[in-house]
Amino acid sequence: MTAKEKIRWLAFWSIFVALAVMAMKFVAWRMTGSVALYSDALESIVNVIAAGAAYYAIRLSHKPADADHPHGHHKAEYFSAVLEGVLIVLASLLIFGEAWSALRTPRTLEEPLAGLAINGLATVVNAAWATLLIRTGQAARSPALQADGRHIMTDVVTSVGVIAGLIISILTGWRVLDPLLALIVAMNILWQGWKVIGQSVQGLMDVAADPELTLKIRDVISANSGGALEVHDLKTRIAGRATFIEFHLVVDSAMTVGDAHQICDRIEAALKAEVPSVRVIIHVEPDDEAKLPKGTSAVPFA
Repeated sequence: MTAKEKIRWLAFWSIFVALAVMAMKFVAWRMTGSVALYSDALESIVNVIAAGAAYYAIRLSHKPADADHPHGHHKAEYFSAVLEGVLIVLASLLIFGEAWSALRTPRTLEEPLAGLAINGLATVVNAAWATLLIRTGQAARSPALQADGRHIMTDVVTSVGVIAGLIISILTGWRVLDPLLALIVAMNILWQGWKVIGQSVQGLMDVAADPELTLKIRDVISANSGGALEVHDLKTRIAGRATFIEFHLVVDSAMTVGDAHQICDRIEAALKAEVPSVRVIIHVEPDDEAKLPKGTSAVPFA
């Protein structure tokens, strides 16, 4: 199975995993009447919608470039991640409302142990699936898959907190702890939703490659630009899985077009071997365009 097929396979099955987890959490809520478990179940609805949006966005992002989108459809995944962030925020607001109502009139939990056991099973399933999505998304540089995995992992963390808090509530008889837990869950969900939106907006704004990747790109260019005089104006941007690299390559003005082209081909091939899904644009310039004085070390960066 190729990396592209694996991403689409995981995105597709995320929908069914989200549906199964949602069903278990709603059963747990109906059995107990806990507003904290209700908040946990409500977030699962967002998980289902987000999983569907992520699957659609990933399918769209893998479409080849066409006349209307000559640079590809890589940014489609960011729109899915933004939508997921907005849905998370809406879910947190609904939870706030329910928790506030329960805080004013605390409720007695029914069948708490059985409900917590079902919710705990759903949490274990979520944790395993979220870990798989995050690791695969990072390896394949899929923003939608990573956002979906991080959202589910947030759900796992809040579920663990809810279960622990409800166990304390059962042991102590503090009914007010149930709606307080729901409020804490809502605040955490709101914060996570804000982070997902912020990260996705950065992607839509053509954020540059991180310092580690940028240094790697510079090293690859330097190691494979023998025959050139200088490299300057290096620019990078990240669009989903794709990394766009652009720079100016200064060569001796007496060099033939064919020789300059060979240098460019060598650099481009090296970058493609080291950086996944890379797109390279090289602007060749004569030596009078150099920004550094002559006699400096071989192929420096200006």
